[in-house]
Amino acid sequence: MTQNEKRKQLRNHKLFATGLFVLMAVIFIATTVLQKDSQSHWLGYIRAFSEAAMVGALADWFAVSALFHYPLGLKIPHTNLIQNKKDQIGDNLGSFVVGNFLSPQTIRPYISKIKVSDFLGSWLSKPMNQELLVSEGSVLLRDVLIKLDDRAIETFITQKAREFTEKLDLASVVSGALSYVVEKDQHQLIVTSLARNVKIYISENTAQIKSRVSEQSFALIPKFVDRAIADKITQGMVQYFEEIEQDLQHPMRAVMTEKLKTFSTQLKTDANWNAELKSMQAHFFTQSRLEGYAHDLWASLKTTLLSELEKPDSALKTYLEKNLQNLSSALLSDESLKQKTDRWVRLTAYRYLLQNTHRVSQLISSTVGNWDGQELSEKLELEVGKDLQFIRVNGTLVGGLVGLILYTIANFFI
Repeated sequence: MTQNEKRKQLRNHKLFATGLFVLMAVIFIATTVLQKDSQSHWLGYIRAFSEAAMVGALADWFAVSALFHYPLGLKIPHTNLIQNKKDQIGDNLGSFVVGNFLSPQTIRPYISKIKVSDFLGSWLSKPMNQELLVSEGSVLLRDVLIKLDDRAIETFITQKAREFTEKLDLASVVSGALSYVVEKDQHQLIVTSLARNVKIYISENTAQIKSRVSEQSFALIPKFVDRAIADKITQGMVQYFEEIEQDLQHPMRAVMTEKLKTFSTQLKTDANWNAELKSMQAHFFTQSRLEGYAHDLWASLKTTLLSELEKPDSALKTYLEKNLQNLSSALLSDESLKQKTDRWVRLTAYRYLLQNTHRVSQLISSTVGNWDGQELSEKLELEVGKDLQFIRVNGTLVGGLVGLILYTIANFFI
């Protein structure tokens, strides 16, 4: 129903209620005049009815009018209540809504029925939605990355790196890493690789070995003897390192293992090693170096992310789409995940509503308080004024009946 239709309806009901009052007034005047010239017993009853009906009509007219206006423009106390009490009405309305509609007992049954896992899983299962989510998310993330203050990010990284390095016990870290490698027997791979490369180096540089042997030999020893000695040395070294490479139980491997264990212990207990590592740590982690590392790290990370977000088929977007598909499948088939998701959503919604009920009250109170008083009064009258006119009609009829009853009692019992 439009505003004009509501105004027309209200006007019609007001005319009806007022017309009924006028009718009672006409009847009262007529019966009063006729009663002077007539001895009719029934005129008194009609006059009593119309007289009481007028009183009831006027009383209810005043009550209804006092809600929305000053009756006859007279600023009588406790009238025009809607306009004068709108702030108090807003406060009371906010408290009423919160107390009766947003209480824990009221919202809990509705919160417990929330199930978003099926809807979310079904929505994510559609390729169009996956593409939309990744596309819009990429645009949003790219915009965030561009607007970030690079200097602030670099300062943050530098600060955190400084805090980390100041607490870092390099000796313990290196010792622990070395102990782990030895414990897991991973150093054998290094020994094998080292023996193989030494063997290859010797095999490829026999000429240099022979030259060195010849240079260090005595002048009286024939050259063929030097070459024979050099060949034996070369073959022996190649064979020795080949044995180390191929034999995992070679005695040299056990010796190297013990040496590494001893070195690992020394790193933690030897003051010289501790001081050396601290000096190395101070050298590599100066403020300027950390700032440079932070700048290079952030620049590289930002460039890579922006590049990945701009490419339509980047590895990052492919990875995100794949994970969205996996999440969709899990939400549709994994009952445990569905229950956890729904439980989390319900709990979050429940907590959020309870923690912010006061804001709802404040919103209602401030909204009503900011309304124009006269406009608010007119709006409410348009909404409920039609029904309130029936109070005037009822007051007229009830008042008349009460007057008639009292008049009857007076005539019969007094």
